[in-house]
Amino acid sequence: MKKLALVITDGVGFRNFILSDFLDYANQTFDEVVILSCLPKSIYKTHTNLRVIELHVFEETFKTWFFRKAKEIAHLKLNKEGNFGILDNLKANHSKLKTTRGYATRFIYKLTTLFHSEVTIQQFQKLQDFTFRHHSITKAYSSILENEQFSLLFFTHQRPPYIAPLVYAAKKNYIKTAAFIFSWDNLASKGRMASNFDYYLVWSDLMKRDLLRFYKSVKENTIKVVGTPQFVPYVMDVYKMQASEFFKDFDLNPKLKTICFSCGDISTSKNDELYIKTIAKAIDAGHIEPVNFIVRTSPAEDPIRFKALVETYPFIKWHFPKWKQVRAKHQEAWSQRIPTIDDVKQLRALLEYSDLNINMLSTMSLDFMMFDKPVINPVFGNKDNGLYDDQRFLGYEHIQHLVNSKATKIVKNEAALIKAISECLSGTEGSKTRKAFINQQVGVPLKATNKQLVNSLFSWV
Repeated sequence: MKKLALVITDGVGFRNFILSDFLDYANQTFDEVVILSCLPKSIYKTHTNLRVIELHVFEETFKTWFFRKAKEIAHLKLNKEGNFGILDNLKANHSKLKTTRGYATRFIYKLTTLFHSEVTIQQFQKLQDFTFRHHSITKAYSSILENEQFSLLFFTHQRPPYIAPLVYAAKKNYIKTAAFIFSWDNLASKGRMASNFDYYLVWSDLMKRDLLRFYKSVKENTIKVVGTPQFVPYVMDVYKMQASEFFKDFDLNPKLKTICFSCGDISTSKNDELYIKTIAKAIDAGHIEPVNFIVRTSPAEDPIRFKALVETYPFIKWHFPKWKQVRAKHQEAWSQRIPTIDDVKQLRALLEYSDLNINMLSTMSLDFMMFDKPVINPVFGNKDNGLYDDQRFLGYEHIQHLVNSKATKIVKNEAALIKAISECLSGTEGSKTRKAFINQQVGVPLKATNKQLVNSLFSWV
């Protein structure tokens, strides 16, 4: 009997694997599919009849945190040469806090100056695993695995620290594990995965090369290129909205072109208010042709920081993502926010019917390019002008691929932004470069993604 455990780790995984057509293919292929959920069981009722086992929330002990942190910093130090994104994250992870973890972090930085080889990283992984041996959560997870007798555990995200004890329990019960690489930036700029897995699913040949480069212990024959289900809802008829419904839903003028500004969260996109204000002022002054201007805020945060802009520019239409916080007490509270079906429909409509997207180098660039829409990436801040330095992200490896592709317009000041907006609204150039960039980043057509993903999983059981 071929039995798949689908491990949903967070709200984005819920969208990618529950709200796409993944389950259709999984149910056709495997004898049984069971959802192991890091989200509350109740949220699945209206989406699937599959059995759902809600996993207890793992609370990390200091010992576990210490070895996980040592593993992550060692990984960053091992791969920092010639990689600005990893260097930037190495700097960001340092702590000056006068707390137990602050002192421990500084000790880890000193320790990993001497010890940061792949062998050392694997030793830190073993020590992290050792901390799970007698943990109550490991016993609970092992009991589930012993009762269910899964053929394979499929983790829909490779990084959350709270999945590590489940991976450990799977190893102890001789159950194979597979992980999906969650995002385009996860390998070239982020820290270590939560654990070692038996198999890996990646977006593209480019991501496969990155995985082999940054994880020397991973073998090529354990990797499958499957694309990503992240964008699959955009080719599903169930989420299609007609243009007339879109303009009515968002209260837009159908005779005008539409600019959509999509926000990042405040941790990495601190200048969003400046960019929105710059565009709004230019529209108000007539420097940009009359347009619909809509702003979609980040689903990962409360949009309270835009309150003053809402009041100052009443012509801006605001789209606050319809994501629900389903659990508050969690070490990564943002992971417990899930999208509604209405939000997926509205997002797809924004992508399909907007004429231009503007964002600060977020994944939303890819979303809009899926619909062959022009994208502008404003980065006004640098280390000298007093603004939050978002130009530094241009040195990140995954962003360098974007810059080199010329698939979007990178602008560094107000005049360049206004000029780029006028050019994008009046021209049709760039389609060829956008499609080439999408093909580089997403190696499988969207309609074939989940079938190929499921077949890859099945080949490993």
